[in-house]
Amino acid sequence: NISGNSGMATGGTGDVLTGVMAAWLAQIKDVKGACQVAVYLHGAAGDLAAERQGEVALIASDVVELLGRALRETMAEATNE
Repeated sequence: NISGNSGMATGGTGDVLTGVMAAWLAQIKDVKGACQVAVYLHGAAGDLAAERQGEVALIASDVVELLGRALRETMAEATNE
């Protein structure tokens, strides 16, 4: 996975990842694919959060807040390739 940063090594971000994985498993039923999408989007949201406020100040709720944006940006990049 190429997304994510060290600021995500904080309490609660693993719980966020678990929730994202569960959501994708419920939607696409492909375990490997769901996990790959979830891990990438989780990291992408973490990268957006780090851009916004820096890695040191990053908390789990910042990742949650930016998941939708991460998904939209990832989908836009995928359709432009």
